[in-house]
Amino acid sequence: MKKVVTFGEIMLRLSPQGFLRFSQANNFDVVYGGGESNVAVSLANYGVPVDFITRLPKNDIGKCAMMEMRKQGVNVDKIIYGGDRLGIYFLETGAVSRGSKVVYDRAHSSIAEIQPGMIDWKVAFEGVEWFHWTGITPAISQGAADVCLEAVKVASSMGITISTDLNYRAKLWNYGGDREAIMTALTSYCDVILGNEEDAEKHFNIKPEGLDITTQGHDVKAEAFLSVCKQMMRKFPKATKVITTLRGSISASHNTWAGVLYDGTKMLETRQYQITDIVDRVGGGDSFMGGLIYGLLKYPEDDQNALDFAVAASCLKHTIKGDANLVTVEEVEKLMGGDASGRVAR
Repeated sequence: MKKVVTFGEIMLRLSPQGFLRFSQANNFDVVYGGGESNVAVSLANYGVPVDFITRLPKNDIGKCAMMEMRKQGVNVDKIIYGGDRLGIYFLETGAVSRGSKVVYDRAHSSIAEIQPGMIDWKVAFEGVEWFHWTGITPAISQGAADVCLEAVKVASSMGITISTDLNYRAKLWNYGGDREAIMTALTSYCDVILGNEEDAEKHFNIKPEGLDITTQGHDVKAEAFLSVCKQMMRKFPKATKVITTLRGSISASHNTWAGVLYDGTKMLETRQYQITDIVDRVGGGDSFMGGLIYGLLKYPEDDQNALDFAVAASCLKHTIKGDANLVTVEEVEKLMGGDASGRVAR
């Protein structure tokens, strides 16, 4: 497989141990992660050569974030340095009827102060087949949005496949940027678009027909999203695939999980997984995207297999503490084959 590049922010994640609330915490567990870095780690675990590009502070914390990527097999040679701090987010893990909670401390981070011209994208994309970004990056700052636009323009001119996870974040987009205009410009360059019904509505005012998104239903039907997929393809004619994950939130500890893919003519659907006793759902969408990119690269003529791989991979992520999905191809394929026993391998 040829190389994949992802671009975005990696942050320091601080979490109270177990299911403690912030007010109960005397110490925090440390993890490094972010939407695009999580995708990069998934791909590296599947044996795909991948570069993660970001801007880090030249201090010990920035070095720790870089070393975490390197430890997971991600190439970090294209990372640039500058600015004063790494972004931080605090995560309180929910349980049963109490949802998880995130508090951001990422203002004025190194990547928030990135500017066009700092990254030579033509050099960064040499020998690259696929480029991935998410809607989190342009939500950080105008500079990050401008650099992301630089990247997709160069990638498109070089014939590189471009994917996005739309990833609407209600607690971001605070700098005054025109979210719909920025996201429309960026997404217009994409070949593969991942997003749920909230992403489509918040970014593009595209709403599903016949589905009340406030119900948080336990048995969401794939057909309800067909209108969203068709509207997305009309708005973004370069796109060849629109993908949606189907999460049913029975509780913070028990979710259902599936996915659909629309290629302009037909909609493919996966089996539905019951994910009980969730260990950590943060990074679930990133693990899906990592699995999807791998699947589409490995099975270019078999979208169903690629989609099944993505859903199985992200199902496994819910059993792993931390942001990143630390599973192998063999483990994913085992679950795809129907073995969800969790028996000891020895």
